[in-house]
Amino acid sequence: MDDIKLLGLDKDGNEKEYSIADFKGKRIVLYFYPKDNTSGCTQEACDFKNSMNRVGSKAEVIGVSPDSLKSHHKFREKQGLNFILLSDTEHKLAEKFEVWKEKSMYGRKYMGIERSTFVISPDGKTEKEWRKVKVNGHVDEVLAYLEQ
Repeated sequence: MDDIKLLGLDKDGNEKEYSIADFKGKRIVLYFYPKDNTSGCTQEACDFKNSMNRVGSKAEVIGVSPDSLKSHHKFREKQGLNFILLSDTEHKLAEKFEVWKEKSMYGRKYMGIERSTFVISPDGKTEKEWRKVKVNGHVDEVLAYLEQ
């Protein structure tokens, strides 16, 4: 996992290459979401954005989707996001965390992200995970966990 490098946007919207190893010594909230600028993903991103004064003091928030950097730039700008966004176009990190799954919509099967969140400890180990996340109230759950 440490060796996977992904392009992303930093908190200020600058393009940068990241790997999980870059965050050793810090706690991370790593959340995977299906697609920029869709209703559920926008709500989840804005919930994290609006909670950054509480979450940001406890962990680094990183959003990951299979969208391109161009898409991330538009999403970040439109929503005023204030955390790191990673572009996992080849699904390398998603596969490592086992969130790249077969999904089904209207009887059509396809591969996509299973909305999931992981808290990674400062030593790089997964300390908590939420899979098949429902957006409403999720950021509050993450905050409650981080504040305990």
